[in-house]
Amino acid sequence: MPAPIDFYFDFSSPYGYLAAEVIDAIADKHGRAVLWHPILLGVAFKAMGAQPLPNVPLKGEYVERDVARSARFLGLPFKAPTHFPVPTQHAARAFLWLNDRNTDLARQFARTVYRAYFIEDRNISEPDVVLEIAANLGVERAELSAAVASGVLKERFKAEVDVAIARGVFGSPFFIVEGEPFWGVDRLPQLERWLAEGAF
Repeated sequence: MPAPIDFYFDFSSPYGYLAAEVIDAIADKHGRAVLWHPILLGVAFKAMGAQPLPNVPLKGEYVERDVARSARFLGLPFKAPTHFPVPTQHAARAFLWLNDRNTDLARQFARTVYRAYFIEDRNISEPDVVLEIAANLGVERAELSAAVASGVLKERFKAEVDVAIARGVFGSPFFIVEGEPFWGVDRLPQLERWLAEGAF
């Protein structure tokens, strides 16, 4: 079976939202599986000595326009959230816990969290918002709440983010297939060609 696509994303990344809506369909078309990995961009920024895009002169203003245009290009709804960026560790840990139990449900949860933030303007940094989203998908709220707050899951997520950084992941979305890295939703055409024809 062909190697899977590793898909790294941060729930506060608008480009991550766009990728999350299309990556599984792209992979299915080429007979590939996708392994979803939540990360924290703040950790990557610290490793690079960088800062969030809204804090970068000129580039931040461009990205605001580019995200909206990219969403229109892909035919996806988008509304810039009131609070941006926000911490996403609660949603990320919830995803990990769900992914261990049901990968399809975890992906549904991830896309619902993204839509809550980038369409409905809900503050996904709040644990209650994350738990409500999961509960609406049939997840037992108290069980998930306990898991997300557990030291075990916190340490595991930290370790997984460290592994991502060690693999060279520095943004969201970030894809790795057969050892080849692709950064950004605008690299999806290149990723598709790689999947269709192999290395180039």
